[in-house]
Amino acid sequence: MANLILVLGDQLSHHLSALEGAIPGTDQIVMAEVHEEASYTNHHRKKLVLIFSAMRHFAGELEQRGFNVHYHRYAPDTPHHNLEDVVRDQCQHHRPARLITTECGEYRLDQQIRQWRERLGLPVEIRPDSRFLASKDEFARWAEGCKQLRMEFFYREMRRKTGLLMTAEGEPEGGRWNYDADNRRKWTGTPPAPATFRAEPDDITREVIDLVETHFADHFGTTDDFHFAVTAGDARAALAHFIDFALPCFGDFQDAMSDHEDWLFHAILSPYLNCGLLNPMEVCEAAERAWYAGQAPINAVEGFIRQILGWREFVRGIYWLTMPDYARENRLGNNRPLPWFYWTGETHMHCMHRAIDSTLRNGYAHHIQRLMVTGNFALLAGVRPEEICDWYLAVYVDAYDWVELPNTLGMVMHADGGYLGSKPYAASGKYIHRMSDYCRQCHYRVDLATGDDACPFNALYWHFIDRHQEQFRQNPRMKMMFRNWHRQDGQRRQEILERAEWLLENLDKL
Repeated sequence: MANLILVLGDQLSHHLSALEGAIPGTDQIVMAEVHEEASYTNHHRKKLVLIFSAMRHFAGELEQRGFNVHYHRYAPDTPHHNLEDVVRDQCQHHRPARLITTECGEYRLDQQIRQWRERLGLPVEIRPDSRFLASKDEFARWAEGCKQLRMEFFYREMRRKTGLLMTAEGEPEGGRWNYDADNRRKWTGTPPAPATFRAEPDDITREVIDLVETHFADHFGTTDDFHFAVTAGDARAALAHFIDFALPCFGDFQDAMSDHEDWLFHAILSPYLNCGLLNPMEVCEAAERAWYAGQAPINAVEGFIRQILGWREFVRGIYWLTMPDYARENRLGNNRPLPWFYWTGETHMHCMHRAIDSTLRNGYAHHIQRLMVTGNFALLAGVRPEEICDWYLAVYVDAYDWVELPNTLGMVMHADGGYLGSKPYAASGKYIHRMSDYCRQCHYRVDLATGDDACPFNALYWHFIDRHQEQFRQNPRMKMMFRNWHRQDGQRRQEILERAEWLLENLDKL
């Protein structure tokens, strides 16, 4: 008897474990665009275009390889509104021996699929996702017994395991494991940022754009100027473009932000890694070859590989190790609603406007814009973790629950009490001024903490420090911040706190 093989929208790889041993012409593959997955959060319209178009292209490739593919296209009047409906229909039609799928990237859906054996009345085989370099069990063994987990130590183990940037003697290339201290230059316009990679929409993508504009017009963002890759071939071309034109300067300027450039020297490869069009090892090896060939410096190559081999694998491990309890963490007791300008970009804070405006237009912002601008503000303002987590999941084309939740709840909001990161990434406007030119065009003055024209980040930063003294008093990485706060005159501290209280009561007016 034939098998029914389910391929999800973020599993678009011909090396997917669910496809191993699949027999063309015999086994039935099912893929589906369904309302429940497209609408459970306010997904960016470009994200929907990317996923639906990439799915349709991948289904076509499978058919060219001789596979029978049932592709369920999105339609508002279909009786099949979720994956289970589509799978049940195919089970009734084909009577397969079993359902085969690769473990999914979201706890919610994973729990649903694990109930299908009983609900659908057939064996369900869930295979490990071999596209990741560390399995769930491997990460769990590494983390066993640890009260706090640190990416740096896990990253070193992954370097040893893969041999990436390692010498024949088992030492890190260049003599250091981590070159993060060399990756913090401000960009002032030179060298010029390269043009971003573009894949022009074909007929399939244009059809999907029309679909999204018709049925998801109320979703965040825009479909205008869609130029993401939607096939593995174009994703590899995007990788080659990054290696040739952006990687050499990526290390120096990976933390920089610019009022005039959305992309700078960033790879913009995470959308393709996270939906399966690129394999993490091929991406890391391409960067490594550039180092050995003398095309890119070690701080650029190591910094790039660390994001994939270290951080990406690390947050995935934490997600599956701690869910579902992790999603409910709120150790700082944050309870303020997300300000409305996160959905519109309409704020006088220029850094926030630029980060959100780029997100509206592109479905993308790089890691410092996410962490130190929109994320930093949410942390300082005490926004409810579930609201800011939902925002990040919705607005970015590369956001899936397994990667978004630990990054936002743990790294951005420090809501897990330090399990993921050793200190909160809280900063005043000085950090944004140091790493960008945003403050030049701002309504507020970054050099002031009090007064109507003072940068909101400044007073909110000190208010955050003051109200969380008990949580962080014993944190060695926070001691300097507390010393700086208590060095200030008592009257000065009171004025700052009063300014912060006004800001917190008037967030939507900023």
